[in-house]
Amino acid sequence: MTTAHPLTQRRILLFWLPLAATWLMMSVEGPFLAAVIARLVDPAVNLAAFGVAFGFALFAEAPVIMMMSAATALVGDRASYLRMRAFTHALNAVVTATLLTLLIPSVFDFVTGRLMGLPGQVADLTWLALVMLLPWPGSIGFRRFYQGVLIRHGQTRRVAYGTVIRLASMASVALTLVRLGDLPGAVVGAAALSAGVMAEAAASRIMAGRAVRSLMLEPAVPGDRTLEWAEIARFYLPLALTTVLALGVHPLVTLFVGHGRLALESLAVLPVVNSLVFVFRSLGLAYQEVGIALIGDRSEGYRELRRFAYTLGLATTAGLAAIAWTPLGRIWFEAISGLTPELAGFALTPTRILVLIPGLAVLLSFQRAVLVKDRRTVPVTAATVIEVSGIVAVLVVGVFVLDAVGVVAAAAALLVGRLGANLYLAPVLTRSDRPIEP
Repeated sequence: MTTAHPLTQRRILLFWLPLAATWLMMSVEGPFLAAVIARLVDPAVNLAAFGVAFGFALFAEAPVIMMMSAATALVGDRASYLRMRAFTHALNAVVTATLLTLLIPSVFDFVTGRLMGLPGQVADLTWLALVMLLPWPGSIGFRRFYQGVLIRHGQTRRVAYGTVIRLASMASVALTLVRLGDLPGAVVGAAALSAGVMAEAAASRIMAGRAVRSLMLEPAVPGDRTLEWAEIARFYLPLALTTVLALGVHPLVTLFVGHGRLALESLAVLPVVNSLVFVFRSLGLAYQEVGIALIGDRSEGYRELRRFAYTLGLATTAGLAAIAWTPLGRIWFEAISGLTPELAGFALTPTRILVLIPGLAVLLSFQRAVLVKDRRTVPVTAATVIEVSGIVAVLVVGVFVLDAVGVVAAAAALLVGRLGANLYLAPVLTRSDRPIEP
């Protein structure tokens, strides 16, 4: 998609808002389900199990996360649509098989017992939650592909409509299972998540119907090469590795937190803190596809997109700070998330450490968008390697050398790692404002 008219801040805002609403609505899932689980039996154990299971599910879906960006950037005619659709189906099969392998009892016991050292009750509930999450990664890949098609055709509002369906389905299933009685909170949360994303996947395919029909009728542009399998692999595999590393760090962080001081309390509040931070970070995550779609074939939209990124980054950081450093923090964690006063106080310190993350997320999305549009995906992966390395280094020192509280060490590690990635890609923010000559 190229910019037919000069790009303005207003045009960027109108294009971004439905996608931001989509991510913002998705960010409600975590706090909502954490609040449900916190009000059921054994909240600390079930919150810990749900957080661990969700971390594994995120790792399993990691290779398909960038499918939205890939479809936005690459799907432009019938041949590219069919190639990318087949690629998506194959990738979905692989990620589902990966999660199924983890559910093999001997494999699961080795990972959660010997490697992570989870308490037996937490491990048992984690396995049950993962069974409920088995449809999750394939459904994510399917819907992100069709959401990319919608974004490519400028239909960002339909992406938001799909998320409304997802949230309604998730909430309905969660509340129904609570009413039915005795299911553990971790299982309720996982089943609700799967139901919601499957509903959204189906809705995304239906809403993309018109765009797909237009693609099937779209002839190849004379002189353009057919999108080859090798080209798709060279473009997408660095992006897949990026998200594998980025999301794979979640179970890794959980592993370190489980070995840190006050492990149970840390595991209980970690998903709640992450959910709050994600509310503000999600607004930046929505910006990557905006940049890919609007920057233009000659990067003529670069300057306006960068300006919008700076403004959005400051706004999202200020929003999280307004909760983390005021009495709103206690209100959020106690009245909304349902934590006990003790756990709520425990959650404040890591939240304050993470207050810069939303702004850094906006900058990283813009940096990645510029590189993806240029089809330079290897630096995106290199930045993530730096981020993960920083996270691991800080966790090792924090947990095993300084004997820090697990969740505090995790928050510090996440901040240091993200700063490393942003600094590595900083040249993207200082490149020339002039459009690239054709």
